[in-house]
Amino acid sequence: MKPLKIGIVAESTGLSVRQALIAAARMGARGVQVSAVGDLAPDALTATGRRDFRTLLRSFDLELAALNVPTRRGLDVAADLQPRIERVRKAMQLAVDLGARRAVVPLPKLADEPADTGATRELHLHDALGAIGTFGDRIGCCAALELGFDTGARVKAFLAPFASGSLKVTFDPANLLLHGHDPLANLPPLAGLVAHVHARDARSGGLSRGLQEVPVGAGDVDWMALTATLQVLEFDGFMVVEREEGDTKLADVTSGVKFLQRFAPPV
Repeated sequence: MKPLKIGIVAESTGLSVRQALIAAARMGARGVQVSAVGDLAPDALTATGRRDFRTLLRSFDLELAALNVPTRRGLDVAADLQPRIERVRKAMQLAVDLGARRAVVPLPKLADEPADTGATRELHLHDALGAIGTFGDRIGCCAALELGFDTGARVKAFLAPFASGSLKVTFDPANLLLHGHDPLANLPPLAGLVAHVHARDARSGGLSRGLQEVPVGAGDVDWMALTATLQVLEFDGFMVVEREEGDTKLADVTSGVKFLQRFAPPV
């Protein structure tokens, strides 16, 4: 059984990247996820800057868990699609250069029906993922597609025809809950595909508010069962604590790391 590696999403702390690394080390986290934006954008970070960032990580005894690649539009949108594909590929190369082999890429909602619009969207997505997967195979980096809109079984079926071994998924239990899916039931169908986990939680906020994101351990996710299932599936990536909402993000991330460490056997 492989030990779970607990990390954090740097942006969730509300701190600068350097300060987030200091906070992660103090929490006892083993790694961080950062976003390929600003000073860490692929076109902004020189070869020297990449070496310096790796050195900075080592100075705090941390690993780069994954590199997040935000996109303004989905990979199923035709407008300016080729530049978005190129941005993802540059970020994947940056991830490798910084010591990670995982890039988190948003996965848009799959087409609900084979109508003309849906079929066209799916064709664009298929072409984009084909190009990204081929590149990932060549450099040894996976595109960890962040799911939530669709069930695990549907995502697995969509990815099955691709010949690339670099198309994997980022599992986010809160994303699934917020879109009406049971996280625990949707994990086994993704066996062999889960490369990264965003540790987020959600619970009902009452009849008027519906589901809302809450700190890890304070929601409806069964973390004991989820972490046990990940270990059965021999998951060998990072679980990174993420907090998108709330006024006490740093405290919530810190408590999330401590909470998840209860389910992580010693390395």
